[in-house]
Amino acid sequence: MIPKLPRFALLVFFVAALLPTMADATVLRPIEFDEKVGNAASIVVGRVIAQRSEWDAGKEWILTYSTLRIEKTLKGLPAQEITIVTPGGKVGSIVQEVIGVPRFQQGREHVVFVRNSEAGPTVLHFQQGAYDVVTDARGVRTIQPVTPSGVKMDTQRGMAVEFERPRSLDAFEAEVRETVKRREAIRMELIEQQRKRETSIWTHIERNKLLVALALLGAILATWHFVRRG
Repeated sequence: MIPKLPRFALLVFFVAALLPTMADATVLRPIEFDEKVGNAASIVVGRVIAQRSEWDAGKEWILTYSTLRIEKTLKGLPAQEITIVTPGGKVGSIVQEVIGVPRFQQGREHVVFVRNSEAGPTVLHFQQGAYDVVTDARGVRTIQPVTPSGVKMDTQRGMAVEFERPRSLDAFEAEVRETVKRREAIRMELIEQQRKRETSIWTHIERNKLLVALALLGAILATWHFVRRG
């Protein structure tokens, strides 16, 4: 028995079947590389070694589980494998397509910016958080953004902009690690500034403890008089 599909899923099917070019009109908010690195729970380079699609617990959505054998962890705790869950896929004769969600293929290499979700690890910022690893005839590996199914818009300038440029795996890795290092330095600086502010407050209190004590005593006396009058 084919599960009953929600109206939105059916709408996706009809749009995909009748207006396949409509996906090209999808507008995506550009996510800066620095922001993606900062928001990612982990960033991994790996090859898809297994894949399966199945219905969710409510029998409304098809979820696809892609297991990657990890070659490198650019951010986060090292691991040997990770299984990424994405909405959409095929179960039997039923196909669900979700615009903006990257599609992984078994045997292909990818870089994935990972976000943790209730369903499991998934792709951060959908297509903007996934990259293809392409190896040329010379063995040079290039990181390329997943082919976009939308138009990336600069909302401030109100114009379409290009997706990220391809670059070598070494250059991409260096950019990620430099971004992680820079953001960590900023985070530590903010923590240090907060510590200094708190220390300054307590130092001020310590230096003026007599005035603070008198102020507290005055507040207590005022409260006591107020209670007596009541």
